[in-house]
Amino acid sequence: MFKDEFEAAANGAAGKVAVLKKNPVGYFLLSMLAGAYIGFGILLIFTIGGQLAGAPATKMAMGVSFGIALSLVVIAGAELFTGNNLVMTAGMLKKKITVADGIKLWIVCYLGNWVGSILLAVIYNFTGLANGPVGEFMANGALGKMSATAPQLVARGILCNMLVCLATWCGFRAKSDAGKLIMIFWCLFAFITTGFEHSIANMTLLTEALLNPCGVAVTMGGYMHNLLWVTFGNMIGGILFIAVPYAVSAKE
Repeated sequence: MFKDEFEAAANGAAGKVAVLKKNPVGYFLLSMLAGAYIGFGILLIFTIGGQLAGAPATKMAMGVSFGIALSLVVIAGAELFTGNNLVMTAGMLKKKITVADGIKLWIVCYLGNWVGSILLAVIYNFTGLANGPVGEFMANGALGKMSATAPQLVARGILCNMLVCLATWCGFRAKSDAGKLIMIFWCLFAFITTGFEHSIANMTLLTEALLNPCGVAVTMGGYMHNLLWVTFGNMIGGILFIAVPYAVSAKE
């Protein structure tokens, strides 16, 4: 089962490695764009959350709205680290790329996502739109993420990237862009509403909180604590819980 789809994912990995080798600057820019696209989703949902703070359906409203993030990555075209956990693992398992090439691409993609996320947060901070309830909601949200324990962050990271990689995997199975967008909506609705942790999404939120703390005790130590454990969890979720099972099922 799923032989053709897994082969397509593996071929996608080979294509990404080829782009990185031939045009590293272009690949890094695509990674920066992905960080910004995910960041746009975060800025949107936390603006909504700040305006609805205290309402019973706040998290649900945020979840419904986050689909823009991965929709932009998939339809506009950009390179997202978390989705690439699935794709590059497929390429490595099918021997379309080397392990070294896969790890190198992950590193470049992650750093590009980070730079794009930071730049977006810096520009957004100059707008003055994060004042008042919106800024306070962002800062308190960031504090909650920084205060979670390592096991909590890893577990939330695992579950989050299972959903993100499922959205990516469904993209290989969907027959139309509309089908891809529908699955992106449902998968991202699930992870935002339930409160799971996405490393790239957190880059924009945590950076904005450091730039505009609104009196909340956010710290660089908390920033790195969150990203370290969430990234680890995201990789486990995407690689071990999605890529490997589908690799086994795709064997002849």
